[in-house]
Amino acid sequence: MADPTAASTVAKSLSTRAIAAATVGNALEFYDFITYAFFAIQIGHAFFPRTSAYGSLMLSLATFGAGFLTRPIGGLVLGSYADRVGRRAAMMLSFTMMGCAIVTMAVIPPYSVIGIAAPIIAVIARMVQGFSLGGEVGPTTAYLLEAAPLKSRGLAVSWQAASQGLAATTGAGIGVALSALLPAAALDAYGWRVAFLLGAVTIPFGLWVRKGMPETLHDAEPHAVSHSQEGGLAAIRQNGRIIVLALITLAGGTISTYVFDYMTTYAQDTLHLSATVGFAAGALGNLAGVAAVLWGGSLSDRIGRRPVMVWPTLIYLVAIYPMFLWIVSSGSSLVFLGANILFGFISSVSSGAFYAALAESLPKRIRGRAFATIYATSISTFGGTTQFVITWLLHLTGNPMAPAWYLLIATAASTVAMYLILESAPAQVAPEALVLEAEAALVP
Repeated sequence: MADPTAASTVAKSLSTRAIAAATVGNALEFYDFITYAFFAIQIGHAFFPRTSAYGSLMLSLATFGAGFLTRPIGGLVLGSYADRVGRRAAMMLSFTMMGCAIVTMAVIPPYSVIGIAAPIIAVIARMVQGFSLGGEVGPTTAYLLEAAPLKSRGLAVSWQAASQGLAATTGAGIGVALSALLPAAALDAYGWRVAFLLGAVTIPFGLWVRKGMPETLHDAEPHAVSHSQEGGLAAIRQNGRIIVLALITLAGGTISTYVFDYMTTYAQDTLHLSATVGFAAGALGNLAGVAAVLWGGSLSDRIGRRPVMVWPTLIYLVAIYPMFLWIVSSGSSLVFLGANILFGFISSVSSGAFYAALAESLPKRIRGRAFATIYATSISTFGGTTQFVITWLLHLTGNPMAPAWYLLIATAASTVAMYLILESAPAQVAPEALVLEAEAALVP
């Protein structure tokens, strides 16, 4: 007779390996995309005429924003592909496209060599990156949810957000190392290209890891949340409430994410701190966010998604203005580092719970494309414009508190939307499903 404990251990091992493979690939894709934000000043100098520091930075940020234009298209196309062909196939395709785009970004000659062709090629590469990343999030999140045991879905899906934080931490950490090791002129000339090439060399590893992932599209769906069998536009109408609330929530979360990604530039351009301090703040803040999102995802498996979404977001909302005031009034590198760590933690606790709630609330037959399209639409609308808007507000008002105003409005709207999302954690809405799953795992 087969050992039921051994059977359960094997199933858990397969689930862990599948989740790890999805997370690693997702982290590599986000590293390639996010790295641009950390080197916006240096990239602006490379690809645009240096008529003014403000002008080259704004053109660089506009190019960064171009990557967001194609994210909804990628979300719809690759998300639909994931729902029709498979999660793994969609993730392999998006990863390959990202690899081609990151290599292109790393080797584009500067404006001083090829003129206007430099920014044109950079914009095209960013749009390919946006398309591939837009199609990455939906299939990966669906896969993480479907590969995980019901009792740990929140923790598994939180790796989606955590992998983004790990990617940003890695990008910022590499920025710290490069800014510390290289003179400013060298960082400006080629240091930022090193960061991109480091991402490019990981592409073969990511493809190898994902190739061995088991497919989850055709697995039976545990009935933790009941869904209608309607498809197409009918499914969109029936799920309209969660779609609208998710769009608003993600808008606030996106603005928050890209405000903090901008802090590296903010430290140098507005507070006149060193590049090393800016990169270190980004790395430490994102690392704190990784710990927070995993803790929040795990906590939501036990006490439910809604409490973990709502209460930490309220605390974050209250903290925004005084924290920015502290940063600006002190002008201290240590305060800047500490505030970014604290911000990174409290702003991230709710993310894993929200991702799980959204994925659980969507029917499996549309989960890949719906999640991807919702996510990409919010990201493209607000992620691609946040850093541009903040730079413009700072230039227009001359007030270093401008990012706090924008962040306050976005977070307030996001808090209300999170409050209105219904509970979906299996432990709260379908505890009997957890019992059935546990019994099934013990069957020889």
